Amino acid sequence: MRIFITILWFLLFTKCLFFWLWLWQLKEYHFGRFRAHFEAQKVKKLASSFWRVKFPKFTKKIIVISISGILLEILILFGIYPLQSKGFYLFLLTTLILAPIIFSLLVLLFQIPTVVLRKRILRKARQKREKFKNLLVIGITGSYGKTSTKEFLAAILSKKYNVLKTEEHQNSEIGISQCILNDLKEEHEIFVVEIGAYEQGKIKEVCQMIKPKIGILTGINEQHLSTFGSQENVIKAKFELIESLPQSGLAIFNGDNKYCQQLFQETKVSKNLVHSSDYEFDLKGKNLFLWDIENLSLAATAAEYLGVSREEIENTLAEFESPIEIKKSINNITIIDATYSANPKSVLSHLDYLKDRTGRKVIVMPCLIELGKVSKEVHQRIGEKIGRICDFAIITTKDRFGELRKGALKSGMPEEKILFMEKSDEIFKKIKNFCQEGDIVLLESRVPSKVIKLLSY
Repeated sequence: MRIFITILWFLLFTKCLFFWLWLWQLKEYHFGRFRAHFEAQKVKKLASSFWRVKFPKFTKKIIVISISGILLEILILFGIYPLQSKGFYLFLLTTLILAPIIFSLLVLLFQIPTVVLRKRILRKARQKREKFKNLLVIGITGSYGKTSTKEFLAAILSKKYNVLKTEEHQNSEIGISQCILNDLKEEHEIFVVEIGAYEQGKIKEVCQMIKPKIGILTGINEQHLSTFGSQENVIKAKFELIESLPQSGLAIFNGDNKYCQQLFQETKVSKNLVHSSDYEFDLKGKNLFLWDIENLSLAATAAEYLGVSREEIENTLAEFESPIEIKKSINNITIIDATYSANPKSVLSHLDYLKDRTGRKVIVMPCLIELGKVSKEVHQRIGEKIGRICDFAIITTKDRFGELRKGALKSGMPEEKILFMEKSDEIFKKIKNFCQEGDIVLLESRVPSKVIKLLSY
């Protein structure tokens, strides 16, 4: 019996190890993001580690931590095996209950060498950047629109200059450093850098390394509010890019965003407040949408400053591709795949797009994360718009389902038309049974990959 219980404990404890490593990796080993995961349904999320099967991506770091964790399990067993049965079983139970703390402490322990290595990488990247005296760096930050603006601007400028840009998922200080160390060459004239952050000081740290001359602030909202602590902290953090510009630099702001309007007034260097109405882009026949105009306008402003004509900008539009994919699926319904990312503004913009389309509208989405104290209000606001525009809604996570449902019902959506469903097969079956030819399904944010796969046939 003792051997059976020991094996069972070992397997369950190892499963918990992989679950918590997966979660820490998902949150990029950032304590603020990890803590924000438990903003709602704390007990359920903690307990889920015992039945949810998750595996991290096995990087070198994860492999080392995994081996250390398994060795720790073996040491625990050797240490307690001589105990009497009652004490032995009690100790095993206690370690299972404390598994979240034990494995989180193990992860944090390995952050010590990671911090040392991080500083070394940043120093080497800064030293390399300093050798490129004539390199023009454009920094782009904001709560939303960073990636699209970067892609638009890099594509436009590449027609006239030799351009390097940060690639997907390279917006952290380490990602940007690796881009400099691995990809920056003598022939590059312009470096377009997307800068992300979850706390104050990070954008400033990146700017000290890359030394931007042009800064673009794409917009500010509630995104990652929980990791920053307050809206004021979010604003201060994003403004670090503008504060890092030299006197000869240029600051470009999204004039359609109230926080950008406020920061524009406080800026001392040359500046430009750009409204989406300042440009008239011909999007007909192109894989672009109305919500892209804000980001296109910001990119066009920077490009014009660097000598690119409006005609050249317009000619480049045909090469752009929105990250949103529109395709046909079962029952000849239209699928709008907007699962690349999500923030409150993008969800509301995509719902506005649905409003003018024919056919019944369905949205499938999880609750949004890391919105801090405004999470309830934001989800209720989104729910109200869902209720006004959509005929059916499937919410795949339960964190703020109550607020989404409350908002939808307030706008007149029938109670049975907004459901919480987390099993992919059931979601697919519901869509298949509800939708007819001509209907539209919007897949928003981190919808389960199996749902996307099932709807792709």
